[in-house]
Amino acid sequence: MQKRILTILCLLLIACCVLAQQTPQHTADAIDRKVDALLAKMTLDEKIGQLNQYTSDRLATGPLTENSSKFQDIKDGKLGSMLNVKGAKETRMVQELAMQSRLKIPLLFGLDVIHGYRVTFPVPLAEAASWDMQAIQTSARVAGKEAAAAGLHWTFAPMVDITRDPRWGRVMEGAGEDPYLASLIAGARVKGFQGNGLGSLDAIMACAKHFAAYGAAIGGRDYNTADISDRTLWETYLPPFKAALDAGAATFMNGFNELNGIPATGNSYLQKDILKGKWNYKGFVVSDWGSIGEMVQHGYARNSKQAAELAITAGSDMDMESHAYINNMAQLVKENKVPIALIDDAVKRILQKKFEMGLFDDPYRFSNEEREKKELNSPENRAAAREVAKKSIVLLKNDKQLLPLSKNLKTIAVIGPLAKSNIDMMGFWSVKWDDDHLVSLYEGLENKVGKNTRLLYAQGCDVTDTSKSNFAQAVATAMQADVVILAIGEHYDMTGEAKSRANIHLPGVQEDLVKAIKATGKPVVVLTMSGRPMIFNWTADNADAILQTWWLGSEAGNAIADVLFGDYNPAGKLPISFPRSEGQIPVYYNYKSTGRPSANDMGINYRSGYNDIQNSPRYAFGYGLSYTQFALTDLKLDRTTLTANDKLNVSCTLKNTGNYAGEEVVQLYLRDEFASVTRPVKELKGFEKIYLKAGESKTINFVIDKETLSFYDQKMNWATEPGTFQLMIGNSSDHILLKSKFELVK
Repeated sequence: MQKRILTILCLLLIACCVLAQQTPQHTADAIDRKVDALLAKMTLDEKIGQLNQYTSDRLATGPLTENSSKFQDIKDGKLGSMLNVKGAKETRMVQELAMQSRLKIPLLFGLDVIHGYRVTFPVPLAEAASWDMQAIQTSARVAGKEAAAAGLHWTFAPMVDITRDPRWGRVMEGAGEDPYLASLIAGARVKGFQGNGLGSLDAIMACAKHFAAYGAAIGGRDYNTADISDRTLWETYLPPFKAALDAGAATFMNGFNELNGIPATGNSYLQKDILKGKWNYKGFVVSDWGSIGEMVQHGYARNSKQAAELAITAGSDMDMESHAYINNMAQLVKENKVPIALIDDAVKRILQKKFEMGLFDDPYRFSNEEREKKELNSPENRAAAREVAKKSIVLLKNDKQLLPLSKNLKTIAVIGPLAKSNIDMMGFWSVKWDDDHLVSLYEGLENKVGKNTRLLYAQGCDVTDTSKSNFAQAVATAMQADVVILAIGEHYDMTGEAKSRANIHLPGVQEDLVKAIKATGKPVVVLTMSGRPMIFNWTADNADAILQTWWLGSEAGNAIADVLFGDYNPAGKLPISFPRSEGQIPVYYNYKSTGRPSANDMGINYRSGYNDIQNSPRYAFGYGLSYTQFALTDLKLDRTTLTANDKLNVSCTLKNTGNYAGEEVVQLYLRDEFASVTRPVKELKGFEKIYLKAGESKTINFVIDKETLSFYDQKMNWATEPGTFQLMIGNSSDHILLKSKFELVK
């Protein structure tokens, strides 16, 4: 027994030693002392250098600024960070240049690791459709581990901008329209990227962006102005940022947008008053690509020099690629336009993170080629990508229970411009690899079906084709099949940064292709693949079954096949509304009532609405079907009157009444009927994702407390007010199955 105990103690000691090697042990106070000691040794030029970030020319993700002395600046200690340098070998080579500087301050290496590094996961909007925080955290965890193994320290994610306008190209990068759901997702992604904490060799720094209200760009045009009230800012756009901060986000990024007349990069209210003031944020803020210099184009700064002054004064610590700080800051200090204290504060914040990452202990600790080879594209990482992809698929329609497909089908026609596409499965904002393996729909079906099932293929048209010349071949192919799987949507580069679109209908003649295939009389399963909500009203009305498969990443085809044949029962729910027409935009579930609300969803009889179309979206927030059916019953409240110090316990029963095991997302909404400021018609305040076998039941519990019922009052104080609340529980925002009321009293 003693020998066994001794062995266990030895193993524990070894494990602790290994962990100590992996995660440098420094207390916050010790790091502060080290930062102060280093700062005292730095010249003004070296301090300004830490605020400067350049890109690698080979992987530029924005307009480049001329700079032929980049490597010399690194050797001279005039650079704090580089982006778009990746790989253990390359990051080590560049870091070696930094070690030639006088003070040997290591560089931070950053990259846009948005939804995976070597293994690509579904685009973030797709992951949001999973309503599964563990799956979303797993996605970021794998991405963080792979990126860290490739010598990276920092990702410019998560994007936590609320988006109510699907014309905006960057809608694919966020979590949709709801601040509650988006806040949970923001926290999950930060925790995933940062793992067990900064300094762990499998963790990278997260960056919450774009602070703030970038998703409110007018007209859905990227880089455009956001013009919203302070109330909308605090109630809708700031909560996910606060959630990211609370989860420990190491960095924040400001935005290209202006907010109420002031560019976000030079906005003191956002960066100093709120972020570093009210929220007491201790990390650092990086500009977006060139956004400091772009304040000149905004008409807010006369030149690059004034832009640098405005940005540093407003709280923007690091300059990404505008060269405004490195070229102007020393002169601004000499002219007493920028206090040295501002420079010191920004430098301290950056050095703090470098110490926390352990880079002063070993500047090359992340640049390990052996670890890189082992971690990247591992079977475990690909399995995780397949699992998350399955959870991201949303079943929009399933007439006559066409899905899941039988595995005994003799002939399946696989048709459409995206049926055999590999590259489109990766989606926008992916890291490209020469030897990438992205599983297409067709390949996934080949992997799934048996030898007795024949797959036929016809493209029909390309995504943006205006010609129907290949329809005849597609129709002939469909006529030979028992069922048709039709893959339509967008190319991977049609939604993303700088990819805003005024027309978000299915591109080209794709919906005409759907009509032609449907006319054959064959059962038609439509797969819509995109990074944004699209409009496809005829398809929605006439297809037999529809799956929104987004862009699902490396394992897309295998994940889709798992769902099509019932090896996984889809449980995704939309995190953003799908409009019927661009004329409805913005359309979202948590709108406010008017003095003339439209009871019949049309604007007749002098009511608020359109005379030519319904107010409601085609598919509402929270919507998503399953191969099985669920019943919600037995709503119970343990009280109907409560004070601000009470907690209201709510319960209901969920039963799987269908023939398949599956998951349902039970959604709790509230409405404050009367308040000192008007409140939305409903707000998501809780949800539970529950797995049940066929015939199984479970009691679902929710707790409503003071925080749940609070809002910003007339004086913008976070408070509760007495009043009556409607309680609604359903499986989507527009399908409420259980209702009740309760009263909050003084």
